[in-house]
Amino acid sequence: MPSPVVETAQKRASEEMTGMSFLEHLEELRRRIIYSFLYVVAGFCVCWWFHERIFAIMQKPIVTALANHKMDTQLVYLNPTDPFNMYLKISFLAGIFVASPFVLYQVWAFIAPGLYRNERRYVLPFMFSTVGLFLAGGFFGYKMVYPAALDFLIGWSAQFKPMITVGEYTDLFLTIIAGLGLVFEMPILVFFLSLMGILTAGWMWRNFRYSILVIFIIAAIITPTTDIMNMCIFAAPMIVLYLFSIAIAWFVHPTQRKKRAAKAGGPS
Repeated sequence: MPSPVVETAQKRASEEMTGMSFLEHLEELRRRIIYSFLYVVAGFCVCWWFHERIFAIMQKPIVTALANHKMDTQLVYLNPTDPFNMYLKISFLAGIFVASPFVLYQVWAFIAPGLYRNERRYVLPFMFSTVGLFLAGGFFGYKMVYPAALDFLIGWSAQFKPMITVGEYTDLFLTIIAGLGLVFEMPILVFFLSLMGILTAGWMWRNFRYSILVIFIIAAIITPTTDIMNMCIFAAPMIVLYLFSIAIAWFVHPTQRKKRAAKAGGPS
């Protein structure tokens, strides 16, 4: 039987929940989507002003890799519209990243009414950790994984003359960097699943061996090379993030929160 203190805490938390009808939820969702779209458009306009600088940063790894093998570092294009379309693409994606704090706040504002008041204090950690983890994943890919992969691929085909187009290179760059950025969001996903009681730390630990297999499969899909070393470089941070996510799942799971609330004599 739960103690009177726990029952009082649960009752008080239930009263804090905001009740909304289905149509009100749809209206709120529409409003948040419109706000997010406007933020992305504003981010796109800002990044379009710096599109040449953004691409200069993007092409640095391939230029360095080609120079290391004494090859021509000039990228090419096959269609007159390719450079313009490429600038549009990178400006749009960079604009999404610039607007991400504002978009993430809209996501939080939409789900916040379904949380207890004491759970809404996670908004700032959620914002900083989400953006920070994505940055860390992209930086890890840009500084370590992507240069190593390019050096391996270009060195492997040194007997041929490379004709790398700006469009193909941009697609490869965004796949690697965005893929690693999303992979680094694993603790955030685990946080929400555990907060809602869907995922437990015990289940994650019991299935650790299967998770390792899935991680290496994902690493094999993301990495552009067949090199085992590069795949391991991809997989290593994912394993560390998985172990960190187990600790997060244990801390935020409803069972552990109720235990802490009972020990503290009230809601946390």
